[in-house]
Amino acid sequence: MSFQMNRRSLLSSAAAVAGAAVAAPLLSACGGGSSAAGKGGTSSKTGLAAALPTYVASNSVSADIPSVNGAVGTQTDPGFLTYPATQAKTVSGVPGKGGSYTAVTPLWGTVPDPGNSFYQAMNKALGVNLTMKPADGVNYATIIPTMTAAKKLPDWIQLPTWWNSNFNVGELVGNQLADLTPYLAGDKIKQYPNLAAIPTGAWIDGAWEDKIYGIPSFASGFAVPGTTFFRRDVFDAKGITADQVKSAADLFALGKELTNAKGGVWAFDDVWTYLFPFWGVPSKFTVTDGKLVHKYEMPEFLEALDWHYKLAKSGYMHPDALAGNNNDANTRFYAGHTLIGGGGMGAWNLGDAQSGVAANKNYRRGAFGIFAADGKSTPSTFLGTNTSEVSYFNGKLSKDQILELLEVANYLAAPFGSAEYTMINYGVEGTHYTMVNGVPTYTDAGKKYVQQQTYPFLATGRQVISNPGADQVTKDYAAWQASASQHVYKPVFLNMNITVPTRFATADAAQAVEDTIKDCYHGIKKVSDVQAAVSSWKSSGGTQLIQWYSDNVLAKYGTGQ
Repeated sequence: MSFQMNRRSLLSSAAAVAGAAVAAPLLSACGGGSSAAGKGGTSSKTGLAAALPTYVASNSVSADIPSVNGAVGTQTDPGFLTYPATQAKTVSGVPGKGGSYTAVTPLWGTVPDPGNSFYQAMNKALGVNLTMKPADGVNYATIIPTMTAAKKLPDWIQLPTWWNSNFNVGELVGNQLADLTPYLAGDKIKQYPNLAAIPTGAWIDGAWEDKIYGIPSFASGFAVPGTTFFRRDVFDAKGITADQVKSAADLFALGKELTNAKGGVWAFDDVWTYLFPFWGVPSKFTVTDGKLVHKYEMPEFLEALDWHYKLAKSGYMHPDALAGNNNDANTRFYAGHTLIGGGGMGAWNLGDAQSGVAANKNYRRGAFGIFAADGKSTPSTFLGTNTSEVSYFNGKLSKDQILELLEVANYLAAPFGSAEYTMINYGVEGTHYTMVNGVPTYTDAGKKYVQQQTYPFLATGRQVISNPGADQVTKDYAAWQASASQHVYKPVFLNMNITVPTRFATADAAQAVEDTIKDCYHGIKKVSDVQAAVSSWKSSGGTQLIQWYSDNVLAKYGTGQ
């Protein structure tokens, strides 16, 4: 059956299409000013602390696998092996007061008919006339700027953070987008218990200039960009366990053991994107002796590149991976042509298990734990943003309208397995879904109107791990999170909405360097070529960019760690 799209599955598809950068700070390039304190700048530590909503965990639904507290305040996602048989109500009465509103969200699929039976049922449950206008997700980055240019935003809109620069969110906040700080700051959010249960880090993703503007969706208490996966069923058959790999040298040796090119098996697919952190390389910046240092300037970065270049030349990587054919990576993995590959956490879910088992009945995905490349240092990897999906209210709304929509948002943010969650994600029982073996299962009407999600892009409760009919997937992923959570750190500028002046946009993207890096880990260019590209980057704006970050972000707002 098809299950609810969650943050993990969303990021494995939509974010890939959008070309989102791995774990980068939330950026918005605008204006030509030199100060982050200008319009759309990031937040100060003290100002943000005063604006952030108080976190109050929900106890409405009990998980089969409870969350685990990890390093730096992280909390793993709870796991559910079964759908709650008793769906608790978390909202009393009807939240709305009959107001009429419009909402725009991205949709990567078939747009449901307006006024369909599900939308009608939701309006009745919400107590408002909320006209949903889902827009094509593939073209969303060009659709929204047209609206903002004409100042014709809907009352409620989803603005995925990977498109902050496209949407120029830094200029929209406090102008076309409403400030929610007066309603949600501190203990004020306790009036909306479901919103209060959203992890704090996710609220930071919608914060600008010491104020709360955005409402998070698909937020996780433990977000890492991705990891290095392996075919656990194949490893098990060979007596290989993940904990035997304690260094990059161990992993390289494993490549030799597993590769059988004549038999159509190569150990590796692409691994750079989620493996380089094990050399101590940050997502973008680190601070050494009080000085801001870009990852391109670090010797560890070159060491990681050197290892990956040697891997590309070893014969242990699949030829199609070396050719940059990432579209067929899953097919290679399912067929057993590759046994190790990097990927976002969205790869570890029910759909993956179903596709894998269809190719090989013994299929099972596994992931290496966090290890240090040298086998000696303390293992660590950086966290990613708590969410990449944030919705906003129109700045023209009155106080009463904002209060009404916050009540609606509180309903939409109901926890997994609650009565409200079931309604939002499955519709009306008997019409849009039926219970099959204890799991809500879409009817034809549900597949047509509910399965293509719209409301969850406005607000959702915290993410959970749930894969109905594939309990082992839930157990494996939850166990991996519990272990990995002990070895994470907050990278410099995590979750900070930083407005980078337009003149630095090219240097900030560093596309020429990134292209050369890709050629290096595919064995086409050497590490020396990357060094040359970095030198060119520094002289053509990179050095000035680093200084700008140092003067206007680090010096004024700190690291965000």
